[in-house]
Amino acid sequence: MRKHELNRATSETEITLGLTIDGAGISSIQTGAGFFDHMLTLMTKHGLFDINIICKGDLDVDQHHSVEDIGIALGQAFHQALGDKEGITRYASVTTPMDEALSTVSIDISGRAYLVYGVEGLKDKVGDFDTELVEEFFQAFASNAKVTLHIHQVYGKNTHHIIESIFKGFGRALDTASQKNGRIKGVPSTKGSL
Repeated sequence: MRKHELNRATSETEITLGLTIDGAGISSIQTGAGFFDHMLTLMTKHGLFDINIICKGDLDVDQHHSVEDIGIALGQAFHQALGDKEGITRYASVTTPMDEALSTVSIDISGRAYLVYGVEGLKDKVGDFDTELVEEFFQAFASNAKVTLHIHQVYGKNTHHIIESIFKGFGRALDTASQKNGRIKGVPSTKGSL
């Protein structure tokens, strides 16, 4: 089983996280930010990972530190759980509809951290969640998982639907790219390493 557990503590957050890549979409997520919990649960369900997250953050300040630090921790856990990357599919691109919204998420498990985030026109908040934190989460994940990640909003009007489309698509793309392919021998790179 490709899995990893970690504890991460700073003066701003205390995180306990467990990730199983080859899971069944089971999650237990408690971040203190309801909308973010909902998005991570959707990501887990559609990506068929098993994820447990408990985060105690400085929510009296705002949700920024919790969201960013969970991105860091989840990225680190994913990187460790992948191991040597032998036989993985590596690339995936998924387009996901959510009612009137449509987004595309493309990923390369390349060993090179990079984020392209093409999402505009979101309302400032969904409930009490600052929507600018969506980009912060994915930047933290990409940097720590060492993946190249492109997220593009094709269209959409409802901010909740746009973000939901992105998180569902991210889970599905990450699942596809991380899956083992029996036809791939060794690491899927002409360089011989990722």
